[in-house]
Amino acid sequence: QVQLVESGGGLVQAGGSLRLSCEASGITFRKSDMGWYRQAPGKQRELVATITSGGTTNYADSVKGRFAISRDNAKNSVYLAMNSLKPGDTAVYYCNAKLMRFIGGLLEVWGQGTLVTVSS
Repeated sequence: QVQLVESGGGLVQAGGSLRLSCEASGITFRKSDMGWYRQAPGKQRELVATITSGGTTNYADSVKGRFAISRDNAKNSVYLAMNSLKPGDTAVYYCNAKLMRFIGGLLEVWGQGTLVTVSS
């Protein structure tokens, strides 16, 4: 069973920092492209950051210079370090995995989400 489990969300004051973690199971993690997405109340889910299996990263303009995505293949985990947090960063953050399989095509998995609340 493929599963992504996020942790690390919580309440933080503006200007503070948080580190989100996502541990994957049931998937060939080292071959998977991983990402973090977020959904604020009343808004659509949006991309925050991605990291490919080869380590290439991509960020939404709104978080460039403040957030950093990283991965540890030995721990089947991806992380999102969030600094200089703003109230506008308040959202449920979701971990995402994409794996192109030789048989079966694209496998995409979502975690259950972790809530990040930034107070002003």
